[in-house]
Amino acid sequence: MGTADQQPLGRAERVKPTVGQRIEGHFQGRVLAGLMQLVPILVTVFVLAFIIGHTDSFIRPMPFVKDRPWDFPGIGLIGIIVIFYLIGLFVSLTAGRRVMDSMGFVFRKVPVVKTIFGVTEQATTLLASDYNFSRVVFLEWPREGMVALGFVTGRAFAQNGGHSMAIVYIPTVPNPTSGNMAFVNEDDLFETDISVEDAMKLVFSGGIVLPERLALARLPREVDAKEREFIGRFETRSE
Repeated sequence: MGTADQQPLGRAERVKPTVGQRIEGHFQGRVLAGLMQLVPILVTVFVLAFIIGHTDSFIRPMPFVKDRPWDFPGIGLIGIIVIFYLIGLFVSLTAGRRVMDSMGFVFRKVPVVKTIFGVTEQATTLLASDYNFSRVVFLEWPREGMVALGFVTGRAFAQNGGHSMAIVYIPTVPNPTSGNMAFVNEDDLFETDISVEDAMKLVFSGGIVLPERLALARLPREVDAKEREFIGRFETRSE
């Protein structure tokens, strides 16, 4: 049994970081943020250089290119653009779409290949659908008191003229190709000023690349503007 002078156990107090810890956290956060910004550029440059270099080695030795005025380093880039254009022109036709659908059907049936193809297809579909995200919102998910980031992909309207509902895609972190979909009353959403681009960076980085600040507000569609509940503005930082 405890004695009278013992204090009851309470919630542990958060230890205030020292100056050195704050400097270390600041430095580490900025290094990671810089790395996350630089890696996509480096990967893109590397992939382009690899593809263009191999395309050059294939195109430049051809008889109608070798030692001609158009035989120069980088001709592979023009060749790639022409190839992409021809493929895009082909798939715009009914026959082209059928051929691509048939190839996709075969790839989805081959073990191992179907996994690679499925992940790649989901990623490209997500990137292409980036333009269909009308706005970024927060909503209480998966339970009350916890908010999750989501992208509004559409709206559903009641036939009797009642409240509309937003169709919200809630991505998983750091792989947004999988996630959850929810139909949410517009009044239950937290509006924010984060752009779709910044939100995608936040998801892909797992919360490392944060926007400098964000604002949250409930903006019901059916009430006067004076009744709208402004939650507040927040400054973000990496721990």
